[in-house]
Amino acid sequence: MAQDRFSLAGKNAVVTGGAQGIGKVVAHALAEQGANVALVDLNDATQVAAEIASTHGVRTTALTCNVTDPAQVADAIAGAAAELGPLDLLFNNAGIVLHKPALECTPEDFTRVVDVNLNGIFFVAQAFARHLVEQGRPGNIVNTASMSGTIVNIPQKQASYNASKAGVEHLTKSLAVEWADLGIRVNAISPGYIATEMTGTVREDWRQAWEGMIPFGRMGTPDELAGAVIYLLSDAATYTSGANIIIDGCFTVV
Repeated sequence: MAQDRFSLAGKNAVVTGGAQGIGKVVAHALAEQGANVALVDLNDATQVAAEIASTHGVRTTALTCNVTDPAQVADAIAGAAAELGPLDLLFNNAGIVLHKPALECTPEDFTRVVDVNLNGIFFVAQAFARHLVEQGRPGNIVNTASMSGTIVNIPQKQASYNASKAGVEHLTKSLAVEWADLGIRVNAISPGYIATEMTGTVREDWRQAWEGMIPFGRMGTPDELAGAVIYLLSDAATYTSGANIIIDGCFTVV
């Protein structure tokens, strides 16, 4: 049946940044489609993992990891496989944002954002792909980029974030080509302004400005990203790799 193309039943998935926000919501969505889920986060995701297991009847685990540390990343991927079995899917989602004018941005500021948003994405994808190769298995990766990798946001100033997300877009394409003959698909989603814990603390005048520029007239929700992730990770997308789906309420169209 057509709906079975989107099933993730029996698959083992890793979600980084899974303790809250987009990662948490997408982890629930993957479990709803039948996937077992390993939550990897700098913060403790044990409670979220238990909630997902109880709600959806799948196996879950939670692992603490700093994605900027390749050794911790390798341990997290190994730990996820030890708990769930051989891995199939990765939602590579951990990220941070810094609103700071470029002239005031210190080397440490810039490096911290790039370390998490770009280096971290690479380290996790690399460790996951190495696991797949060792197991002789195909697999699917979805990276979280951003519309900020395509456009320059206003009124906030966030050059470090924009640059890091542009890097994620091209990294996604590069890995998709490089790993195609390994049976590993690599795609990305680029969210627009999404209402999460991260955006919940921004200035109200910024929020009003954003909503005034979005043709939909509102910010999106994490739930509105989940369908694209499920599609890209599922067998409905077996000929899709190197793609970047922008989900922004038409923001980048106008």
